[in-house]
Amino acid sequence: MIATMFYNVDGKPISAEEVLENLYGKLPEFFKNEEELRKIWSVPATRKSFLEKLEEAGYGKDELSNLQKLINAQKSDLFDVLEYVSFAIKPITREERVVNASSQIFNGLGDRQKDFLSFVLSKYIETGVGELAQEKLPSLLELKYHSITDAAEALGGVESIKNTFIEFQKYLYKIKAA
Repeated sequence: MIATMFYNVDGKPISAEEVLENLYGKLPEFFKNEEELRKIWSVPATRKSFLEKLEEAGYGKDELSNLQKLINAQKSDLFDVLEYVSFAIKPITREERVVNASSQIFNGLGDRQKDFLSFVLSKYIETGVGELAQEKLPSLLELKYHSITDAAEALGGVESIKNTFIEFQKYLYKIKAA
């Protein structure tokens, strides 16, 4: 097995434990509590901004991906990794997250919207939270419907698609009732 290498912002190699300690110390600068992390993570625009700030602090995609591997959470959302580091909450897989939220996500939607969101969620389970980025929406629509025009026709217009895509994410990161 090849060991994952971590480096600090100066390019100096550091241990995995140091990465966790450093990130644990940095995270309170970005959110006060679990509720605020959920609120940030549930909206594509605030999640993107948050990830950019983490990257500026030395925790970019590679570092977060390595951290996922370190805690054996490759099939989990990055949200779960951050939640684990910050609040010692055991990560769940992306698939478990989708299963837990499905009834709320699909409640009140038409069959075509359900079909599209099922497609989006399958991509999310397969590859991760990047599939839920707002800038990913056009390529998801083209992949599923072959053109934005066909997608808009099937799903009720571009604005409706955008709102559905953004709105369902709040349920994906909502606390599951015990």
